[in-house]
Amino acid sequence: MVRCGTPRIVFNDLPLGNPLGVPGDRAMQQSSVTRALELARDAVTPGTVLKTEFKWASDDSWKANFFRVDETNLAELWQRGEKTRQERQQNRANGLTRER
Repeated sequence: MVRCGTPRIVFNDLPLGNPLGVPGDRAMQQSSVTRALELARDAVTPGTVLKTEFKWASDDSWKANFFRVDETNLAELWQRGEKTRQERQQNRANGLTRER
């Protein structure tokens, strides 16, 4: 991220889509926001990176399977996607949409 020229970063080594912490872990999420605000206030040099100690799980084994798509899970992922598409279509039919 430093190569991108980002002025300052709080880095939580967590799965994409969970930048502030584990869902439901309010203390972790609040700490992430607090650290980001403190870094924005206190960083004096460009490219400052603050890596947190936060963990998604007790070990890093989740990284090996995160976003993995292969022969062992392709059918299940397709079925989940199809179910989601059908639910969204039903929601639209019922007038439920995302406001923009």
